[in-house]
Amino acid sequence: MADPTVPDRAAHHLFSYGTLQLPEVQLSQFGRLLHGTPDALPGHRTTILLITDPDVIRASGTDRHPMVVRSPDPEDRVEGQVFAVSDAELAMADAYEVDDYARREVTLRSGIRAWVYLERAEDPAHH
Repeated sequence: MADPTVPDRAAHHLFSYGTLQLPEVQLSQFGRLLHGTPDALPGHRTTILLITDPDVIRASGTDRHPMVVRSPDPEDRVEGQVFAVSDAELAMADAYEVDDYARREVTLRSGIRAWVYLERAEDPAHH
């Protein structure tokens, strides 16, 4: 039997360490609750980003969002959840995330390749 929490066309893995893990944000952005599996992003650490986009603040209930950056300590890791999402849901996540973030593909602790939103300043395409 198909798992009703996974979209029929789940084409991507999306790793969230922040507000996309919140049920109210998932419902407002995707129209459904996502089924997450705990995982972690090695070699990174969390800092805080001050958000000014009123729609994002309204959806998440806060103007302080976590931002993940590379860590010089390979033992550092960022805990979060990995979700299976469709092409359309990945586009919805892109629309939700503010311009300070850039979506990149990473390998999680589990070995899963997933999209994650990281600091745009780290993106070589934007240097």
